Amino acid sequence: MKEILKKFSLLFLALTFGFAAGQRIDQKAKGILDRVSNNYKSKNNSYFKFVYGSGKGKVTKNETGIFYNAKDKYKLNIMGTEQIYDGKKVYSVSPSDKEVTIATMSDAETAFSPMSFVDQYKKGYNVQYVGRRSVNGVNADVVKLTPTTSTGIKEVNIFVNPANNQLVRIEQYSNDGNVGVITVVKYVENQKLSPNMFSFDRSKYQNYLITEL
Repeated sequence: MKEILKKFSLLFLALTFGFAAGQRIDQKAKGILDRVSNNYKSKNNSYFKFVYGSGKGKVTKNETGIFYNAKDKYKLNIMGTEQIYDGKKVYSVSPSDKEVTIATMSDAETAFSPMSFVDQYKKGYNVQYVGRRSVNGVNADVVKLTPTTSTGIKEVNIFVNPANNQLVRIEQYSNDGNVGVITVVKYVENQKLSPNMFSFDRSKYQNYLITEL
């Protein structure tokens, strides 16, 4: 679950994409990511339905997930597990294990924070525009990220729909041959969400083992 959350967090690296001195930055690629960033940051909230594929050398397994976010809060559902971030704490709920883990962002690496992973890409990647590729009927712009230091990641490819400045797909290739691919299959913005969408109601989990880190 930890690795899935880390890979899924790549969806949000464009939301606040910035660059550090010393990186090699292709200006066309930067312009694409800036437009994506401005597009998503202008929304009150967003909903993604996605397919996460993983495997060794190629994708051999697919899982469907959904993700809601509003500014710095989010709710993620994948593989029967739910994770909620209310802006202060991360609540990871596993119905199959009847367990809830509560952590602050500073407590554990397992806490999924779009912002924390974005910071890694701000500081440690060269960015290059590599052309266009067709993804599910979309002629997408492709931006390639390669790490400036040894991180275990070989490259990350970000696919953007130039017509609406939205993310289409993200591919991550690791040095050990592992592949992670996230494909957005549905996107909705500025919905009317429940005020409790990003709240954890402890009373609903009275029969669960609740652990606070």
